[in-house]
Amino acid sequence: MEHYERRGTYLVHQELLRFINERVLTNGDTTNFWDGVETILDTFIPKNRELLQRRKQFEELLQDWYSTHNLPFNPAEYERFLEAIGYIEPIVEDFQIEVDRVDSEISHQAGPQLVVPLDNARYALNAANARWGSLYDALYGTDVIDEMDGKEKGRGYNPIRGDEVIRTAKQFLDETFPLQSGSHQDADGYVIIDGAAYAKIDGRQVAFVRDDLIGYVGEPEELDSLFLVHHGLHVELKFDRTHPIGKLDRAGLMDIELEAALSAIVDCEDSVAAVNAEDKVHLYENWLGLMDGTLEASFMKNGKLLRRQLNQDKQLIGKNGEDVVLPGRSLLFIRNVGHLMTTDLILDETGREVPEGILDAIFTSLIAGRHLDNRLNSREQSIYIVKPKMHGSDEVAFTNELFNAVEDLLNLSRYTLKVGVMDEERRTSLNLKNCIEKVKDRVVFINTGFLDRTGDEIHSSLTFGPMRRKGEMKTSNWLDAYEKLNVQTGLHAGFHQQAQIGKGMWPMPDRMNDMMVEKIKHVQSGATTAWVPSPTAATLHAMHYHQVDAFTVQKALMQQTFSSQEARKRLLDIPLATMEYSDEEVREELENNLQGLLGYVVRWIEQGVGCSKVPDIHHIGLMEDRATLRISSQHVANWLYHGVCTSDQIEETLYRMAEIVDAQNGDDPNYRPMTPDVDQSIAYQAARDLIFKGLAQPNGYTEPILHERRREFIKRQTLELNLKGGSSL
Repeated sequence: MEHYERRGTYLVHQELLRFINERVLTNGDTTNFWDGVETILDTFIPKNRELLQRRKQFEELLQDWYSTHNLPFNPAEYERFLEAIGYIEPIVEDFQIEVDRVDSEISHQAGPQLVVPLDNARYALNAANARWGSLYDALYGTDVIDEMDGKEKGRGYNPIRGDEVIRTAKQFLDETFPLQSGSHQDADGYVIIDGAAYAKIDGRQVAFVRDDLIGYVGEPEELDSLFLVHHGLHVELKFDRTHPIGKLDRAGLMDIELEAALSAIVDCEDSVAAVNAEDKVHLYENWLGLMDGTLEASFMKNGKLLRRQLNQDKQLIGKNGEDVVLPGRSLLFIRNVGHLMTTDLILDETGREVPEGILDAIFTSLIAGRHLDNRLNSREQSIYIVKPKMHGSDEVAFTNELFNAVEDLLNLSRYTLKVGVMDEERRTSLNLKNCIEKVKDRVVFINTGFLDRTGDEIHSSLTFGPMRRKGEMKTSNWLDAYEKLNVQTGLHAGFHQQAQIGKGMWPMPDRMNDMMVEKIKHVQSGATTAWVPSPTAATLHAMHYHQVDAFTVQKALMQQTFSSQEARKRLLDIPLATMEYSDEEVREELENNLQGLLGYVVRWIEQGVGCSKVPDIHHIGLMEDRATLRISSQHVANWLYHGVCTSDQIEETLYRMAEIVDAQNGDDPNYRPMTPDVDQSIAYQAARDLIFKGLAQPNGYTEPILHERRREFIKRQTLELNLKGGSSL
C-alpha cells in the first residue's frame, strides 16, 4: 500500500491523487471533492455488484434451460422462458426522448464517426482533427483509385494517378454541387458576385443549380477558398495557382476538403490496454489535454520531427459579408469502461479494487466539466459519454442514477452528462426500448456493434449447440433483425434530429474501395453516423452522406409500421450451425480464428496495444480489438464444447498459427516470438486461456484474462530490467 493515501475509508493511488489535486482541481477545495467521491463509491459499489450478480444468475438459468432442452429448437417455448425469468422485460409504453443542449453534430448533421484509443495522443489528435480531410489525399493514397494503366502510387508523385484523382474529385463536385451548365472539370475559376457563387467557363459566369454557398476566404474575384454545404456537410474548395497541383489546374484548384468526422469517440475501453493506475492516469491526462486544448504529440515522419496539436476553427466571410466560423475539430465523446472491470486506482478498506466504470464517470466528467466554458469541444456545454456493455434496462438505469450523482458532486446542471447507449449485448437488444426510456432525458446516441453483439450471442447460447461459421453469421436472421430494430426503435423514440443512430466499424483499413461499395448501406438504413478506422476513411465515407440524405431516409422509415415484439422474435433465432462441417471447413475456421486471436493478443499482452491492424492468415490487415477477440475465442470455445473440434486440434493449430504470427511480426524489434518455447510466452498462454477457459468467462468477455496476463508480463519485464540494471516500466 506504499503508493496509496487514505481518503476517508478508501485508499487512493498517489498518481491519481497528484494528477487530480494539482492539475484538475486547480482552485483547491479538494476535501469536499474526495468526500463526494467516497459517498458515490459507498452508494454505487454495492449496486454495481448486484447487477453483475444478476448477469451471472441469468447465465446460470440459461445454461440450465439448455441442458434440459434438445434440438430442434422451439422459439416460442424459449421466448416464454426468457419472459418468465425477467430476461425479456415487459415493453414500456410509447415515449419520446426529451434531451436539450445537444450539439448540431449529433442532432442535425449526419456523417462519419471515428473511434480511437485515448492512450495514444497522436491518434487522439488525429481523430479530433479529422473534422476536415483532403479528398485529393484520400483518393490518391487508397485503392479507390486503382493502379492500372500507369496509375501506380510509387514513391514520388505520379501525375497520371494525380490526374485521375482530380477527375474523380471533380466528378464528385458535379454530382454534389451541379452547375446550371457545363462541368467543374471545365471551370477556369470561381467568383462571388452579389452573395452568389459562380464558376467561370469559357468566359461565361455559370451559376450553381442550388444556392449552396456558405462563404469564402480571400477576395470575391480572387478566392483562396470557397465553402459550400450539402445535406448539412460542408466542403471547401482551396485555390492556389502557385501550388504544385493548383498551378496545373485550370481553376487553380489545389485541393478539396470535406467535412468528414463530425464526431469522434476517444476510448478508455475496448481499444486500450489500461491495466493499472499509471495507465489510467495517462488516459485522464490525454483527456485533459483534449478538453483544455493543450494536448500535443511529436513524432518522426520521413526523417522529420513533426508536432501535432488541435486544429483551429475555420474563419470565413459569409455570403452577405458577415463573419462565419466553422468548427475545425470533431465533437468528442469519451467512452467509459463498462460495469464489469475493477481498477487499482482506488482500493476499499479491505484492499479490494473498485469498479472502473464508476471512477471513469467521475473523473472524465470532472475533467470535461472544468473546461465547459471554453466551448472548445461542446458549444452547447454538454459532456458526451458513451457507455458500453450494459445488459438490459436495469443497468442503463444504474448509469443514469450514477450520472445524476456525478452531476451533483461536480455542481453541473442536470443532464449535462449525455449518454450514448451501445446496443451490443443481447439483453439490451431485446429490451432496447426500455433501455432508452431509462435515459430519455440524456440519451444522444445508440448504435449497433456487430462484433461484441455476436460475441454475446455466441456465449449466451454456448452450451446449447454448435454455432455456424463466423462468415455465415452475417446472414443470420437475428443480425438483420438487430440492425433494423435498433434504427426503428430509435426513430420511434424521437431520435430524428435529436440524437445519433449509429452503425458499426469498417474493419479493413486498406480496402477503401470495398468500403465505398459497402458502407453506403449504413446511410441507406437510416443511420446518421457509422464508425470508420481512420481519418482517411472518414473523408471517403463522408461522400456517402452527400449521395444519400440520412434524414430523408429516416422520415420515410418513420412512416412504416413497426412491431418491436415481432422483431424480438427474430432476435431469438439462435445462429446454430445448419450443417455438419467437413474436416477442411473445421480446419479453415480454426486457423482463421486462432491466427487472428494470437496476432491481437501478443501485441495486447506484451506491447500494451489495445487496438491494432493485425494481418490475417491471408496477410490482409484487419482492425482488431477486444470485441473481435471475444468472437474468435468464444467461437472456438463453442466448437470445443460440442466436439466439432478437439483439444488436440486446437493445441496443434495454435502452435502453427503462432509460428505464422511470429513471422508476420519479424520486422518488429520489440516483438518477442511466442515459439518455440510457448510455455514461457505469457501472450501464448493468454490465448490458450481465452479458449479453454472461455465458457467460464463472464458473458464471454476477454478483459479478465487479458488484464491478469498483461499485469503478469509487466512484472516479468520489470524483473528482467532490474536484473539487467535497467529501469522498470
